[in-house]
Amino acid sequence: MTLDDFTALVGRMQDAASSGDAAAFAGCFTEDAVYHDYVYGPFAGRENIAHMLSDHFHAQARDYDWRFFDHAVSGATGYARSLSRFISTIPAFEGKEVVIDGISRFRLADGLIAEYWESVNAGVAHVQLGVDPARSAKVFARWANELRTRPDAVSYVAAARARFQ
Repeated sequence: MTLDDFTALVGRMQDAASSGDAAAFAGCFTEDAVYHDYVYGPFAGRENIAHMLSDHFHAQARDYDWRFFDHAVSGATGYARSLSRFISTIPAFEGKEVVIDGISRFRLADGLIAEYWESVNAGVAHVQLGVDPARSAKVFARWANELRTRPDAVSYVAAARARFQ
């Protein structure tokens, strides 16, 4: 995929996400794609990816906007920096504005997104929302455990330890 093609694809994705067009959003992904959301976890397949956008992102926020910058692509892998902003509609955090920055990684196939991952500092979002620190600690502990038990992380840690022995 060329950089121009990747930039256009990500542009369609961000516009669909921001407008809440779940069908157009899911249409940026292959039929069997997996979207790994840092809050909600993985969503597999277009139907579930559409559901994530409508029933999670837009069901818990208003004035949602997501933009990508600094696109890069190499073969079947793309990267982009992002900024997003929303107003929470979750009762405990109603009316709080949140701004999030992140880095996204895309595995590409047939001109679409086959797999999506994001790296976001969720602590920044929690502070903006006013999440109780004890609740944040539980969430971050779960995410840390998920990271430490992921096969790629397990194999990386084993190789890193071996380099220091």
